[in-house]
Amino acid sequence: MGNILLWEFCVFSELSFQLLSYHSNIGRNTHTHTQFFYSLSHCVLESTLKPLIILTEGHQIQTPVGGEASGCTQSWHLRSISQSFLQSQLSNNMRGSQSYFPARTVLFRKEASGVTYRVPALIYLPSSSSFLVFCEERLSPADAQANLLVMRKGKFYRNYVEWNDMRVLATAHLQGHRSMNPCPVYDEFTGTLFLFFIAVLGHTSEAYQLVTGKNVTRLCYVSSNDHGDTWSPVTDLTKRVIGDTIKEWATFALGPGHGIQLKSGRLLVPAYAYHIDCKECLGRVCLTTPHSFCFHSDTHGLVWRFGEAVPGPESVECQMVSVDEEDGSNILYCNARSPLGCRVQSLSLDDGAVFQDGQLVQKLVEPRNGCHGSIIGFPAPLQLLQEARDTRLRHWTSLLTSSSPSASVSNHEQNFLTPTWVVYSHPTWPNARRDLGVFLSLFPRDPDSWSGPWVIYEGPSAYSDLAYLELPSPGVPPVTAFACLFENGTRTAYDEISFSIFTLYELIDNLPPNKCQLTEPSSKLQKTSKRKRWKSCSLCCVS
Repeated sequence: MGNILLWEFCVFSELSFQLLSYHSNIGRNTHTHTQFFYSLSHCVLESTLKPLIILTEGHQIQTPVGGEASGCTQSWHLRSISQSFLQSQLSNNMRGSQSYFPARTVLFRKEASGVTYRVPALIYLPSSSSFLVFCEERLSPADAQANLLVMRKGKFYRNYVEWNDMRVLATAHLQGHRSMNPCPVYDEFTGTLFLFFIAVLGHTSEAYQLVTGKNVTRLCYVSSNDHGDTWSPVTDLTKRVIGDTIKEWATFALGPGHGIQLKSGRLLVPAYAYHIDCKECLGRVCLTTPHSFCFHSDTHGLVWRFGEAVPGPESVECQMVSVDEEDGSNILYCNARSPLGCRVQSLSLDDGAVFQDGQLVQKLVEPRNGCHGSIIGFPAPLQLLQEARDTRLRHWTSLLTSSSPSASVSNHEQNFLTPTWVVYSHPTWPNARRDLGVFLSLFPRDPDSWSGPWVIYEGPSAYSDLAYLELPSPGVPPVTAFACLFENGTRTAYDEISFSIFTLYELIDNLPPNKCQLTEPSSKLQKTSKRKRWKSCSLCCVS
């Protein structure tokens, strides 16, 4: 049995809360039992006492665990507040001058032998209330020292999460290859969970493939029909899906992180490839250009194809979101890593077959050489907009009712489509992988629409993956929440992989006040698709 996280909640009066938390960690060599008392004063509740559950700041116990990393305990304290929002003083009373971070659980930790866990991937399965987390087990932090894929499964109950111990995915492996870049995608129609990954020959690094043009990477997956309890043998899709195009790529990779399923049933796996623009210059590949794209299946995983690459600026590791817009249109939104100092985004109007020219997103900065980031979409909680107007919480009202068309309330409800909002996670420093932050966009088509960041971890941090979930609350609509799995540490960003949960309410409440007002989207935003081929080199031809 893994870790058990449990809390109890008790309201003593409208102005005071007592939160009593029970922590228990059942591991190989430890057992801890800790109680906490937490009082929240000067909190003014609205007179309407409809409970709304919000995960909020809690306490954390760092418990030594023997053997392999099996995690630490975590609790999330619950506040029961009225369905209307608290007065604006709540934020000041809760945080004051101190930074506020969601509680976190360490699921993987670097071992004394040097074994390191990197490249996290996260997926939440509502039908079984389960979190599945995946990552690479490496002999050292270097990509050439990747070895196997490992996973942990967490069962999410009404008021606690129980984590199973780490286990190796033995079937997610090709003989003589190392497994990398886990990318899970779930088919809600068939109940099949696919775990895509790349298999790279021996200890061949990505850099070596780029220099030589000798692509030794394979496209593989394993699948599960019981939510990750058992896994199928590995399937190598390289020849039947990529075919001879593999000769045009110096190398390629997936995601990393979660894939998505569209309303049509199409499964999407984000990817990128380094296209060979010039081959055999002084015996070496002299020029390669990376571009994002996606693999997709319209047959529930029986047949896979890939679409055209994102044209324009260089784009590498990426994730995608299906975005519904208020006017009834739907776009596929791609957000990608770039070495150009900020993120690149691109839109597709045909579910990933063709992308428009990539755009630089100046508000989402990249450190030197970039870093992987995660995006997740969710339906806007528009039922809260009118209630926000009726309160004196100006911070919320200014954000939720900004000039972005996706945030406005339509006067013609019969023609109204609930828009998709998007959350993004990424290190916030422009010159280092530090201080993991979370951003929010109400209209992701507009590259200037991002608000944030709310820094949820201070210190070295790198790759992350997000998941969306709804927290049940009897008698009221479910609460929108997000889980984040991310690399972090005190000395380096690769010491641990941690897990946190926070709500949309916490995110909005913690966005910097001077950055919470969204700008007017450009009226010149294009809605037409542009078809563009890979960039070629004018100096020599591709053989």
